[in-house]
Amino acid sequence: MNAMEFTLEALETPALTKAHLADLLFEQIGLNKRESKDMVEAFFDLIANSLIEGTDVKISGFGNFQIRVKAPRPGRNPRTGEAIPIGERRVATFHASAKLKEQIHGSISEEAPQEVEWSLGSE
Repeated sequence: MNAMEFTLEALETPALTKAHLADLLFEQIGLNKRESKDMVEAFFDLIANSLIEGTDVKISGFGNFQIRVKAPRPGRNPRTGEAIPIGERRVATFHASAKLKEQIHGSISEEAPQEVEWSLGSE
């Protein structure tokens, strides 16, 4: 089984956007542009909806998205100093997998990498 590999050229912008992901699917897999955009949107909608429902999202080799409930606490308006209660709220957290942490740590010791390889399972 060969893993499908994607290369990511050095980005002109400091962030990888959904539009750029769709372009990569178009260029490197051969999906048409509409299918690529729809696939990226569906992927992120699935993650968001799972988190909204309270379901953790685990992506092997990448990391875990989890919902955490933060307890209510006292707060303070920094401008006026007035005490303001901050209510209980749900927040999304991300914890990188050990594999991703190793790859990130390894990239520090290498000289300015120009490409990043991504593996999307087997074909």
